[in-house]
Amino acid sequence: MTANEAIQFAKDKGARMVDLKFCDMIGTWQHFSIPIGGLTSEVFEEGLGFDGSSIRGWRGIEESDMVVKPDPATAKMDPFMEVPTVSFICDVVLPETLEAYERDPRNVLRKAVAYLKSTGVADTAYFGPEAEFFIFDDIRYDQTNNGAFYQIDSDEGIWNSGRDENGKNLGYKARHKEGYFPVLPADAQHDLRTEMSLELERAGMQVERQHHEVASGGQAEINIKFDHALAMADKMMWFKYIIRNVARRNGKTVTFMPKPLYGDNGSGMHVHMSLWKDGQNLFAGNKYAGLSEMALYYIGGVLKHAPALCAFINPTTNSYKRLVPGFEAPIKLAYSFKNRSAAMRIPNSGPNPKAKRIEFRTPDPMANIYLAQAALLMAGLDGIMNKIHPGEPLDKDIYGLSPQEAAKVPSIPGSLEESLQNLKKHGDFLKKGDVFPEDMIDTWINYKMDKEIRPIQQRPVPYEFHLYYDM
Repeated sequence: MTANEAIQFAKDKGARMVDLKFCDMIGTWQHFSIPIGGLTSEVFEEGLGFDGSSIRGWRGIEESDMVVKPDPATAKMDPFMEVPTVSFICDVVLPETLEAYERDPRNVLRKAVAYLKSTGVADTAYFGPEAEFFIFDDIRYDQTNNGAFYQIDSDEGIWNSGRDENGKNLGYKARHKEGYFPVLPADAQHDLRTEMSLELERAGMQVERQHHEVASGGQAEINIKFDHALAMADKMMWFKYIIRNVARRNGKTVTFMPKPLYGDNGSGMHVHMSLWKDGQNLFAGNKYAGLSEMALYYIGGVLKHAPALCAFINPTTNSYKRLVPGFEAPIKLAYSFKNRSAAMRIPNSGPNPKAKRIEFRTPDPMANIYLAQAALLMAGLDGIMNKIHPGEPLDKDIYGLSPQEAAKVPSIPGSLEESLQNLKKHGDFLKKGDVFPEDMIDTWINYKMDKEIRPIQQRPVPYEFHLYYDM
């Protein structure tokens, strides 16, 4: 869609407002709106200014002027705004030159794809993230200098099996780890997920399936069809936006936190990947599990660089509460055919070479999808360019390994701080082609340390009182 076509699209849809969305460094959509009369061809060429100093991880107040340029190809009608509103995903540029801002996540992913093409290895990278999430009925939390708490509730949570629900309790509460996937009435959120799915399809995403996930208390998954890297990342931003807003209009709340509930499964974001050239899937071959040698090298690069990758694909302190043994979150850096206990799984996709792909199961949905896909692509490319073989596959239940066997298999980092240290020491593969500028990596590390890790380290948590108060 060109700029003129986007303007005509807005008119045809009766839009009265224009919403301009862009992704901040952490991975959250920000936006502002203008009346439809302000949507001119010049806006697509010159952009509109905003204060970049108020955006996390971006410019200081002394150089705060920045510009968003709407991408006309991303035009959609926003389904949640009361007044008809056309929405655009924007690129962030510098006002002096209108050149791309190096910390704009969308720009980072675009540079990663350009670097892929420059190597001659492939012309297209396909991604298929599968983001799990929780649907809750109530969430309360607070933090003061002399107290802290959080309280989650879900009508279908097993902890409510004994609750008085207006004089009667009908049961049908999914037990811990038994939410995958009973029929109605135990699956109390089927209709809500269907509404989410239909809204996703109206926004141009092909939904492949929806279902309850393993955990009690409303864990869910809706899968959308894969796409090339930039389009898929844009779709995942819409995905989160739509899921949250459909939940809200039904009096529910959604979180993509990896581990909101203790003692039950967390939410991951399994990422399917393949490289293509001239319409051919380069990951299909005659090696292990029907993979090509290139695919094995790609796996080798991702597994080698996983300790640094985790800084982007598991980017919160909460991420590492999911990445523990025994909760279907793979922490061992091995690859295997069909095996969901391996960090890198090769799905049993059948004989069609077009379906051949790999699935990295470590990431979670708190990741900035643009940065996560860019980092995974750079790691895989490094594996291909340097012929990093992943070694022998591990075709057994990795969760059931003896301590002696498990010790021989590398693990992901045990904390966000450890992942950031790995990124700092071993992140040079991301800098090739200036895809991840050193300034951006340093800013990411410093932000995570100063705004997330240190503040959490400084605050007591309730369980410490349980352990230590009377010692």
